[in-house]
Amino acid sequence: MSRRQLTGVQLAEEVGLSATSVSRIVTGHSKPKQVTLTRLMKRLCVAPDEEQLVLRAFAGLKSQINEEPLAEDSRNAVVERERVERWLEARTQAITFKNAVARELEKAGIGGLNGDGGPTCIIVGFPEEIAELRMQNPRLSFAEQQSLKSRQREADDLQMSLFDSLAEKEKSAAAELFPQAEELLYRNFHRALKARCMAPRNAVPLQIVRRHTYITDEAKQNDAIRAWNLSVALYYKSSNIPWQPADLSAGSCFIGISFHHLKRRGGDILYASLAQAFSTDTEPFALQGETLPDRQIRDKQPYLLANQAENIVRKVVQQYRARTGTMPSRVVIHKSSLYQPEEIEGFNSGCGGQVPSCDMIWMKPTGFRLLRKGDKEVERGMLASVEDQKLFLFTTGYVDWWREYPGPHIPAPLEIGAATKADMVQSAQEIMSLTKMNWNSADGMGRHPITLSFARQVGAVMTEIEDEREINPLYRFYM
Repeated sequence: MSRRQLTGVQLAEEVGLSATSVSRIVTGHSKPKQVTLTRLMKRLCVAPDEEQLVLRAFAGLKSQINEEPLAEDSRNAVVERERVERWLEARTQAITFKNAVARELEKAGIGGLNGDGGPTCIIVGFPEEIAELRMQNPRLSFAEQQSLKSRQREADDLQMSLFDSLAEKEKSAAAELFPQAEELLYRNFHRALKARCMAPRNAVPLQIVRRHTYITDEAKQNDAIRAWNLSVALYYKSSNIPWQPADLSAGSCFIGISFHHLKRRGGDILYASLAQAFSTDTEPFALQGETLPDRQIRDKQPYLLANQAENIVRKVVQQYRARTGTMPSRVVIHKSSLYQPEEIEGFNSGCGGQVPSCDMIWMKPTGFRLLRKGDKEVERGMLASVEDQKLFLFTTGYVDWWREYPGPHIPAPLEIGAATKADMVQSAQEIMSLTKMNWNSADGMGRHPITLSFARQVGAVMTEIEDEREINPLYRFYM
């Protein structure tokens, strides 16, 4: 189904059935009528060989047995036993058939039904002592623990020196752009639960609800804000898109590159690269990239070699094509550190001749500040150029239609730049649009673009995923 960009509910509407009926047909529980099968094949199959796979899948299904039970007496005992045996045989055949249908439909690209009559999101609540449960990672040796703690102190010193004047909330937000050793040092229940539940085929996103969500006296936000935030999150996790930016060009694929600490089973601590992609043409998705040795650092930040950069962008472009049916007309890469020569070479090679344009934009926190005359802060969206050498984009600031600055202290901008020639005004406008795409909140704006802002959540869950497993690509599972 995912290859057809179609949910079970949408398919049901198009063929004139209920979502439950479509679910039972696609999962092999019931056999469709000829007219229904014809409609299904017309909508789902794009080649004759796929039609043959679907026909073969449903060829052997028998009607279900619906027999009234007999009275419990000795005269009917033999007849009843025969009925039970027939039911068990039919049930066994149904299970075998269901598995066979799944195999054949998967070959035809029709597997992976979503919205098939089951839940689209599960709300979970548990006691606070469980919600806050965490433990030291038992997979780490004492020496590895000490090494990670030392790295975290060094990273904290470096990061805080870059944005020393930020308020605590802003420091926390800025730190999300950098690898955090604590994600690997400790395991917590929330993260482990998310990782475990996103693994099965046809997994359903979870919405964790804690006491501060519904108990006013323990909440940090008022009732209206909490209700809006929860409603938006549930709407998105239930396979809906709350909103889309109106000013991003079609065919553009925005990719955020980030790094996270990772411990391979029986191996050393590594850096794992991660790509988050956003486009108005498809739902946001994340892909795991190359792993790097912990010594692959330059300017105190991990970086990609040319072949690693090429591979990760190529994977994103291929996934974009699989989801939309076309190649992107433009790729824009976002990174929270300066691009190294090897990365520039690799990203260009990854786009190759298939993608006409590839922009490489970097952004990082800064101590730069501006004050306006009067009692209003610098407006959100302002782009300040200093001596035609440095650009500062205020992704936070005074919002005119709110008539206030919804933040602490003085608005702190991001310094932005490009590794290759790019229209920086257009790039700034795109960053501003992407800061509005956090569907885990009703705020409608954030400090960082979505390409980088949910990297921390994905990277943290990655520490709980087995070595051989691919990460779930959809953002809704990490919120």
